[in-house]
This record gives sequence, C-alpha cells and structure tokens, in this order.
Amino acid sequence: MKRTIPLTLAALAIGLGTAASAQRYLTEVFSDANLTITPDVTYGTNIDFLTSNFASPLVPTDIGTLQTLVSTMQPIPAPYFDPADGSTAVKVTNIRMDVYEPSQGVDVLTARPLVIYLHTGNALPPPINGSPNGARKDSTAVEICKRMARRGYVAVSMSYRLGWNPLATTEIARRASLLNAVYRALQDVRECTRVLKADAAGANTYAIDPNKIIVLGEGTGGYIALANATLDNPAELFIEKFRLDPFDPTVSVVDTAQVGNIYGYNGALTLYRPNGQNATAQFCVNMGGSLADSTWLAAGDAPMVAFHTVFDPFAPFTDGIVIVPTTGGPVVNVQGSNYFMRLVNQFGNNNSFVNLPSSDPVTARARALYGTTQTHGTNAVTINTNVEGLFPMVRPLWPAPAQEEASPWQFWDQNSALAQTVVSAGPPPITANIASLASNPDMSPTKARTYIDTVMAYLNPRIVCALQLGPCSLVGIDEEASSSAVEVWPNPATDNFTVNSGNTIVRRYRVLDINGREVATNSVNAARFTVARNGLAPGTYFLELTLNDGRLVRKVMLD
Repeated sequence: MKRTIPLTLAALAIGLGTAASAQRYLTEVFSDANLTITPDVTYGTNIDFLTSNFASPLVPTDIGTLQTLVSTMQPIPAPYFDPADGSTAVKVTNIRMDVYEPSQGVDVLTARPLVIYLHTGNALPPPINGSPNGARKDSTAVEICKRMARRGYVAVSMSYRLGWNPLATTEIARRASLLNAVYRALQDVRECTRVLKADAAGANTYAIDPNKIIVLGEGTGGYIALANATLDNPAELFIEKFRLDPFDPTVSVVDTAQVGNIYGYNGALTLYRPNGQNATAQFCVNMGGSLADSTWLAAGDAPMVAFHTVFDPFAPFTDGIVIVPTTGGPVVNVQGSNYFMRLVNQFGNNNSFVNLPSSDPVTARARALYGTTQTHGTNAVTINTNVEGLFPMVRPLWPAPAQEEASPWQFWDQNSALAQTVVSAGPPPITANIASLASNPDMSPTKARTYIDTVMAYLNPRIVCALQLGPCSLVGIDEEASSSAVEVWPNPATDNFTVNSGNTIVRRYRVLDINGREVATNSVNAARFTVARNGLAPGTYFLELTLNDGRLVRKVMLD
C-alpha cells in the first residue's frame, strides 16, 4: 500500500527523512538481494525436556554437575548433548535462531527495530504435533521474517524448547504439562531478548535498537508472545486455573523451585544466568493464539495487535477451552483476542494508534466487522466493539469433514517428508498434511501470502505509531485513494521513466534512495514529464512529488 509521507530536513540530517523512514517500515524498500540471512545462531543452552529422562536415578547428580559447570563458566561435556548417551539422564540443547536483516553494506542505519518471531506447533516438534509446521524454518516464519527485513526491520525467527504430554489421562495433568511447556518457552524468549540486547550494547552484530523490540507469535507462539507481554508478577502463577488443587493457593502447576522464576533464573532445571540486560519488549503481536488469563493484563503493558479467525477451532476467539489438535482433548480455559483486546483498549495500551483513520482498506475492513455477529450454522460469534488493534478474520464454513479454519496464513510443502509422515494409522491412514488440511482446506502459498499481505498492511502502521518510527498522523492515509491518477511507468525501469499526473500539476520532484538521501531533484511544473536515470545504480528509490495541495511518494524500482 502506498502512502503520502512528508519529508523533513531535520530527519534527513540523522540519516533518514521522515517520509523515507515511515515509508521504510510501511513498504518493502529492500529486495531479497539486499538481505543477509544468518542461520542457526545459538542464543542459549538449557535443559531439554524432550530428551531428558527425569525418572532416572542419575538426575540429581546430573543437575548438580550442570549447575556447577554453568556457574563456573566451564563447557558442558558432549554426553549431555547426546540423547543416545546413557551415561547422563539430563540432556541439554543449544537453542538457535535465524537472523534476517537488510545487509549492512546497503542499509546505513545502525539502530533498527527488532522483530522476534515465535513459531507455531503445539509445543511439540513436527510431525509429532500432527502437522508439517512447528519450527523456526516454517514457510510462514520465513515469509514473514523476510517481509519484515525487506521493510527495514531486523527479524529473528527463534526456536524454543518443546515438550509436554498431550496424552495424559486427566485434564489437570495435560494442563500442568502444557503450561510448563509454555512457561519454559517464555523463559527462552526472555533469554533470547536479553542476549540480543547484550550484543546491541557491545558489538551490535545485527545493528538493532534494543529499545524497539516487537515480539510476534503465531499459533502457540501467540500464547507465548502474549505471556511475554503480560506475565510480570510471580503471584500470577497462582491463580485458580494454575493450581494443582484449586482450593490450595500455595501450590502452582509451575514449580518455580524446579523450572526457575518468570525470567528463567534460580531453578534446578534451568541454566540461564543474568547478563545485566532486561527482557522488556515494546510491542506484542498475536496471530491465532490466546491469553492464558485476562488478569495478567494491566495498564502500561506493551501495545498489542491481534489477528484471529472468528471460529478458530483450537484457540478460542473470545473465551473458552484450549483444544489439543493432536487428540481433541481439552486443556485449560483461556481468553481469546476478541475478549482481551477490549481490555487492552480500556487500559489505554493502544492509544498510540487508536485514532488512525479508516482510509486504508485493511483498517476499514477490521472496523466494519466490530460489533457484527458472524454465524456458521448454529454457531454465532459477536465481535466486540472497542477492540482497536484486532483484525478479525472471517473464513467460510467448510463442509464436513473439514473443521473450522484456524490459520489461513499458514502454508507448507504438501510433498515434503514431514507432510507425508503418517500421524494416525487409521484406517484410513492420516498424514500430517491431511491432518493440517482439515483446518485449512484450501491451503496454498498464494492464499497464505494474501493473508500475510493483510497482516503486513494492518500491523506495520501500528508499529510505526507505537514505536515512533515515523509520523503516525499520516501513516493511515491511502495515497491511492486521493492520487490514483498519478502514474509512473515503466516500473521497474531500465532507463528513464515517465510520470503522468493527469490534470494535476507537479511542481517539483525529488528522487531519494532507500536511506533517504536525495539523488536527483528538479522543478517541472507539468502534469507529464520524464525523469532521467543518469547512472543511478539498480535498486529501490522513492519518487517524491510536490503538488499544489501536498506531497505524495511513489516507489520506483530500477533494474
């Protein structure tokens, strides 16, 4: 989506004009050729709950040894990393991330907003989770991280520790197991954040701004992102739904003496240590997750944006029970986006963007759905009002045996080994692909990317406002609506390009590179004119046109 953006000399003096700065985060100003992707970076090492045998008599000795090694900064021996090595029962794992960024040889900014992406997957690895998805290299994860990087962010797709027991015979056992899995993942997010902040304070390897961090979670990652934004008081672990005995307020299903406190420290089964940094993030994005409990929300929490299908069969849109996709079993009552986003707005946490105009189509679409009742057969859901920041996604009611749709932004290779793994013997046998198509029956890369288009168009103006990355007053103005007659062709261009503004006189033009530097300018006073390339290097440029009644910006690609 193109937008009108003013420029200021003061902002240009610090490397980016206000227009180029806001345009940078609203549209893709870099190409894939301009990106650097650094895979498999270890950000933490901790105990692996998937491969450890906690029933072994070796556990107390292993834990003591590991804690001593970490406290004295000695290396952990190889047997602790090898699940097949029987000499140790407690196993550890290196937890990794992939970093996507505009190449620093192209991008002159040295303090760029950071997006931390948390993948989906039910806290189990694929295809054990019944899906081809559930890792930091999922198609959706890669797509979103590249899109954010092409807009000028640094994006990190991080793994987190997995493992819980969805087959436990009682609901309280399933609940305890899942809540502990999410809790450990929360600790991993906070460790990843602290490690990146520590790097920013020193070498600043990735040229990030440690005070502008967005945590974006999809599916299970959405639950974790929401917990990261709201769980800031240890007492919040002892509300009734988190107790082993609902009548005993002193015992939580999360035993912090074992697994550590909410920051990942001081537990027998955690190896994290403080590094002098905090784990605070400034923005939270939920794509298809729910909040563990609305009492965790408070005034002053980070602004939030949420994308949620109205009839999501797994994560309640309003209020309900989390359902295990692998078994269909209930786990715990949670609050969905339709519920908690009203509280977010009541607390004023989204005030930075609540007054964005409805002139862009995605904002208009979201607001048109507020207060409406959606029906699927005999099921009806009323979308709340006062939920700015919520984009409700209304999908068709598919005929049986398809389920309601959960994540229209997901896609995967249906012929991959993961997708073709049998996850249920049947008969007939069910592959991970077939199981996932049940809640995404018309899945395709084209469909997913279309929904990711919507996510990008709705999300980024709100990030710009909340993190003050550009002039919030104008990011919602749709350039196409007021200046649709202005045409630039050819685009991409190999040589000169022509501007035709119809009956509107263009007084002056400026060409700016992706870093906001003026590379060409001229007074024209014409409705049609040609801009000479004059040896400009291939890449992305912004053409700023000054009209009688304002300015507008067009993105121009030079091959």
